[in-house]
Amino acid sequence: MLEILSEKFQSFIKKLRSHGKLSEKDVEEHLKELRIALLEADVNFKVTKEFIAGIQQKAVGKNILESLTSEQQVIKIVYDELINYLGGENVKLKTTGPPPVRIMLVGLQGTGKTTTAAKLAVILRKKGHNPALVSTDIYRPAAKKQLEILAKQVQVPYFSFEEKPLDIALHSISESRRLGNDILIIDTAGRLHIDEDLMNELKEIKQKIQPEEILFIADAMMGQDAVKSAGVFNEALDVTGIILTKMDGDAKGGAALSIKYTTGKPIKFITTGEKLDCIEPFFPDRLASRILGMGDMISLIEKAESSFTEKQAEEMQKKIMKNDFTLEDFKSYIQQMKNMGPLENLVSMIPGMGNTNMQIDEKQLKKTEAIIDSMTRKERLYPKIIEGSRKKRIASGSGTMVNEVNILLKQFFSAQKMMQQMQKGVLGKSLKRLKLFPF
Repeated sequence: MLEILSEKFQSFIKKLRSHGKLSEKDVEEHLKELRIALLEADVNFKVTKEFIAGIQQKAVGKNILESLTSEQQVIKIVYDELINYLGGENVKLKTTGPPPVRIMLVGLQGTGKTTTAAKLAVILRKKGHNPALVSTDIYRPAAKKQLEILAKQVQVPYFSFEEKPLDIALHSISESRRLGNDILIIDTAGRLHIDEDLMNELKEIKQKIQPEEILFIADAMMGQDAVKSAGVFNEALDVTGIILTKMDGDAKGGAALSIKYTTGKPIKFITTGEKLDCIEPFFPDRLASRILGMGDMISLIEKAESSFTEKQAEEMQKKIMKNDFTLEDFKSYIQQMKNMGPLENLVSMIPGMGNTNMQIDEKQLKKTEAIIDSMTRKERLYPKIIEGSRKKRIASGSGTMVNEVNILLKQFFSAQKMMQQMQKGVLGKSLKRLKLFPF
């Protein structure tokens, strides 16, 4: 997620730290490089210009550059500016009011709007709400059927009426009241491009149903095109917030850094994968930390809390402390980590690992499990005995090559070592105290 943007910022920070005490010239030179890097990461030109100017103005002050920790203070300035441009603070969804609270989703076709409607229902159910779904898209073939299928998957009511878009919305409000749904998520029609008919339809629906939220669904991978579309929809409808979709596939990150600043509207959620539970509230400070390679332990702990039971965490912790972490445990651990979401995203949440060369191919994990399954119990418990002929037999049994068995063993021993080191460190102690993560 935001790989290119993260690389640019982390390279900038690395250069700052290499100087120790900074001069005004040092700051200016590195900021020039950062300016070019941000433009390459598809950050809006105006945003880039003002972002760099803001850092420079604060960083060249006499008190900063004369400090013995000037590089740390400049990094803090960059961090604070990032948070500011990303929105400053988490802005919660409005979920209170006379039922049903109406949440209207708008945006272009292909941005993930319909899937996001179902994902939003998932996260609202987890918070104790009773949402319902409806589609007013009578134009795109199978649009209503798609949402109906998703509604069944997430186990929430879906309303279907063969009427005009506005009438569908109005009848769904009445049906929500009858059934006791406290929130109604309305998936509206999109287009491949913005046109007058679409906007007039959306304006009419807004005027008649008076939604508490109008959320613009922006495909993060569209970069500045997403930012421009958000501006047009906001001007026409005065949207209340933004959901950035496909953040797991967005390498550049230009939209994330530009969209709040250019529209003035907060990012309320991001989606980070194809699964229907891959949606999370947006916290500017957490994303800023991940962009700068500082990790995001709060989000990691929250994901771990929902994936690992306390008993599982305690058992794993005991094994690691006793140096008794086996390949069987490794397989079980991988399966639990997969439940927490895309593994590349999890790695970026660990402080210091946001810009590593660690490559995690989730398809490769199936091969990893096959290799472990092809081992004898003794080999899984004592992997150091696996040599020569054993590797050939395991490779043959799992349909892999000997070098792939070697890679797995190397990864296992590295993971074993890293876990022991983390368990001994401050990070491990804090997580162990919380009993939410098996270190």
